Amino acid sequence: MKATHLTLVCHALTQSQKAGCLPAPGDLLVQSAWQAFETPPDTHVITAPEQRARETASRFGNARVAPLLADCDLGDWQGMPLKQLQAEQPQALADWLQDPASTVHGGESFAALCQRMAAWLVTFDRPGAWLAVTHPWVIRAVLVQVLGCPLSAAQRIDILPLSRLQLAFTGQWRLRVS
Repeated sequence: MKATHLTLVCHALTQSQKAGCLPAPGDLLVQSAWQAFETPPDTHVITAPEQRARETASRFGNARVAPLLADCDLGDWQGMPLKQLQAEQPQALADWLQDPASTVHGGESFAALCQRMAAWLVTFDRPGAWLAVTHPWVIRAVLVQVLGCPLSAAQRIDILPLSRLQLAFTGQWRLRVS
């Protein structure tokens, strides 16, 4: 059985992240002189559909859009400054942070995102080397699925711009630390 090697890469820094706002579909990358890390020549590149992910993925080569890698839909909170949420909806924000099934924002819950990523991982059985550019919440969801930890553990995981999560599959998904 040939192994699947999957590296999840968080998109580059966005204007929203820099301003302390929740993500929004049209987020633009901060213009900086970052360079993509080197990928092996036979690596297949896939990307979430959002512009910030596609633009980041373009630095790694020709990428195919994978709709299931889309960011968590934050509903009415998309693009909102965290400080504004803390001031105007402190209890709703606290509920959302404490309860992975919460949809107080009118969008997708973290629990639903985890189910989506679990389904994607089950069907992602393509041998070879893969690089997937996606979002912090998606990477958290994949990580809690692979490790089998409680969904609440996601609140303890920081995913920085351009950070990488390496996984391997040979009958089961395994975290690769290098």
